[in-house]
Amino acid sequence: MDAFLTPEFWLAVGQIVMIDILLGGDNAVVIALACRNLPPALRTRGVIWGTAGAIVLRVVLIFFAMSLLKLPYLKLVGAALLLWIGIKLLVPENDAHEVSGSDRLLGAIKTIIVADFVMSVDNVIGIAGAAQGSGHAGHEMPLVIFGLLVSIPIIVWGSTVVLKLMDRFPLIITAGGMLLGWIAGTLAVGDPAMVDHLTPGRGTHHVAGVAGALFVLVVGTMLAKRAPAQS
Repeated sequence: MDAFLTPEFWLAVGQIVMIDILLGGDNAVVIALACRNLPPALRTRGVIWGTAGAIVLRVVLIFFAMSLLKLPYLKLVGAALLLWIGIKLLVPENDAHEVSGSDRLLGAIKTIIVADFVMSVDNVIGIAGAAQGSGHAGHEMPLVIFGLLVSIPIIVWGSTVVLKLMDRFPLIITAGGMLLGWIAGTLAVGDPAMVDHLTPGRGTHHVAGVAGALFVLVVGTMLAKRAPAQS
């Protein structure tokens, strides 16, 4: 127990919470986008369960983080998933009567978990590094879990705020989809398989991000325009 009362431990907890809050901005947008088509009565449940599932998967990912990030093509697969999710979020869903609220709730939760899992591939390294700075070997995972649990209410609150803003400003939905495209582009160029084929530097990082954002915007807009004609 003494290890959990040291200044180093609580400093590491603070670092983990701050890292997750900063990363939670992206996650809050994704969660809000995924839940925006749910009935108002189900939105809170979607946010809470989606966030909880994403946090659990992030803990698992942190456990394997160092090994996973060395695997070639993993980030490319993740980038493709994020592009697909971003485009899907820009296309209005068919609100046919045969689609029940519970089905949409499960779909929203699945979208949240998959997107958060992919987006966390890079982010978990910072959390794992903060845990290792606690000064007590063997307590890294309990520290990570504690820090992430503390951050859950913050992410849930952020998602709720973004949901309310989306109701008033639909343009935020487009911006959120483009954000996923940006993250996908920057994730792809960081893949070990791409290092030998690209010129390293922040310029490449930005170009890839812009390209991903524009890809989601163009493809998502085209599919959204075709959707009403097919319904």
